[in-house]
Amino acid sequence: TSVLQRTLAARVPCPKDSWLYRILPSVSHKPFESIDQGHVTHNWDEVGPDPNQLRWKPFEIPKASQKKVDFVSGLHTLCGAGDIKSNNGLAVHIFLCNSSMENRCFYNSDGDFLIVPQKGKLLIYTEFGKMLLQPNEICVIQRGMRFSVDVFEETRGYILEVYGVHFELPDLGPIGANGLANPRDFLIPVAWYEDRQVPGGYTVINKYQGKLFASKQDVSPFNVVAWHGNYTPYKYNLENFMVINAVAFDHADPSIFTVLTAKSTRPGVAIADFVIFPPRWGVADKTFRPPYYHRNCMSEFMGLIKGNYEAKQDGFLPGGGSLHSIMTPHGPDADCFEKASKAKLAPERIADGTMAFMFESSLSLAVTKWGLKTCRCLDENYYKCWEPLKSHFTPNSRNPTEPK
Repeated sequence: TSVLQRTLAARVPCPKDSWLYRILPSVSHKPFESIDQGHVTHNWDEVGPDPNQLRWKPFEIPKASQKKVDFVSGLHTLCGAGDIKSNNGLAVHIFLCNSSMENRCFYNSDGDFLIVPQKGKLLIYTEFGKMLLQPNEICVIQRGMRFSVDVFEETRGYILEVYGVHFELPDLGPIGANGLANPRDFLIPVAWYEDRQVPGGYTVINKYQGKLFASKQDVSPFNVVAWHGNYTPYKYNLENFMVINAVAFDHADPSIFTVLTAKSTRPGVAIADFVIFPPRWGVADKTFRPPYYHRNCMSEFMGLIKGNYEAKQDGFLPGGGSLHSIMTPHGPDADCFEKASKAKLAPERIADGTMAFMFESSLSLAVTKWGLKTCRCLDENYYKCWEPLKSHFTPNSRNPTEPK
């Protein structure tokens, strides 16, 4: 069944809550204590601002033979903005892990996690049950929900965290009742519980005000034998997205590819949108079909799950990313421009075998020290992909009496 049927199908605000029936109350634990923060941060002033176009090569996954790293210890904050204490903002994290969480679970007191796996499967255990998450699927673990992650190989992916708001389906307006991500395609975890004693040995990790804390308890936290409500984790297969596209002329705004949005208090403005660029037909005429060169009032972090993104011929690879900040110009590389400028505008398939996505925000994102220096994946030559662009302006080639 769809977890979003009641909360999103009507596209109106709805209270969110769930009742959980446990074998033993979750209050039975030792005090929380601060632990090593690793590369998780919400300090947006670690390094100075950088307005340049930024691109990262695939983020390196640690080898299990060298060091075992699970989902939590493999979290790395790349960029973000806003303030956790006032419940307004977001963060982008990368997870790089090679081992399962053993007698450890995690929950986020600060916000919701939208998880986008790129390499490797995740078996996610939650208080509501379990779900298998594969590349080309996403899941949302909402604020306060405890979960643990098993992996089966070297695993990598992206996380969009939002504070103070929840993800929801975008308003469809003139599109009508159906289109984009349909409520029927969102799935909740498979029923499961664990009645297991772990005397003094189960660790519950809490991210609170941007810091990590841990407490110990004697039982598994997944001892929920029944629940009801509409506040649950959920997942979605990106292949189910119903694409809306231009069928006459002009390149449409990427908002037509919005899967989920986290709204701000300003109408029509989002704290964050999750946007994808799935396989589709391109049929627009009298048009430069790839994304046009632009500057705008949004921060755009892009990632690639698989394949080759249509606006970049080289350098933008699965497991990597790019960030184009507010009012920084960007667009297709020179090779893409030349190819698209000369292409015959017949119907063509776009992005077959590819899935690129974008975390888009109205906030100005700051990049962390890990993102700019420590990770060593930053592509210092990214700007060069536009250097070969040449002028094709020919003011005298048209007859001024002909319509333009």
